[in-house]
Amino acid sequence: MARYRAAAHGDAAALLLDGVHLVSDALAADLHLREAAVAADAGTDREVASLVSRLLDAKVDVVTGTSAVMAALSPVRSSSPIVALADRPVAPMAGLFSESAPLIVLAVDVQDPGNLGAIVRVAEAGGASGIIVAGTSADPFGWKALRGSMGSALRLPIVVETAPAALAEMRRRGCRIFATAPRDGRSIFDADFRNAAALVIGGEGSGLDPAILASADERVTIPMQAPVESLNAAVAAAVFVYEAARQRSRERRAGPFGPA
Repeated sequence: MARYRAAAHGDAAALLLDGVHLVSDALAADLHLREAAVAADAGTDREVASLVSRLLDAKVDVVTGTSAVMAALSPVRSSSPIVALADRPVAPMAGLFSESAPLIVLAVDVQDPGNLGAIVRVAEAGGASGIIVAGTSADPFGWKALRGSMGSALRLPIVVETAPAALAEMRRRGCRIFATAPRDGRSIFDADFRNAAALVIGGEGSGLDPAILASADERVTIPMQAPVESLNAAVAAAVFVYEAARQRSRERRAGPFGPA
């Protein structure tokens, strides 16, 4: 029980996977699962039974627990029928630049884990090459962020780095740095995201540090009707990622988003 609690409170070595969806995604992503616990009364659930069978085939230790035990292991209000511990995935920085025109999302000071998880999810959905998490951002592999990503954090390369080091590496790799700002930037619909690009998303409230805005190659803004002044960080990331995907799909004439 202590191992699960430690993972829930930020044990840097382990992932806490809560629920059938995340445990199944971890298996599919070939993560090393250390152990799993399943509710004693979940044996009649076909989905859970099938997942337990897969875990046993993968040589994962599986134990059963009473409802009280599962409530202690699962951090959510209504405990899940299965929880597991896994090793955290490790993505080298170089892996984010394996494509000829990578699209990188740099999340800086995104402190809400649900927002950060949603950014990871939309980055995968929109075809980004990977995520870099910097500053005072939440842990992208914490259980709340994992649930927010709906498993995307187990598949999309994620690197944790300082903002200056990340920006320097992206420039060295030929990426154009686009810093997002709620106002006074170039409209994203006029920006060119077709080549190697890095989209820098700021945190809730204050947004990006002025030094990052000043050092970017371009400052870009999502046009908004008054009196709306800004969007949630995850919503803004979705708009930027999908505008980049639209431009790149149009450049290819056909792709994962269909013909232009």
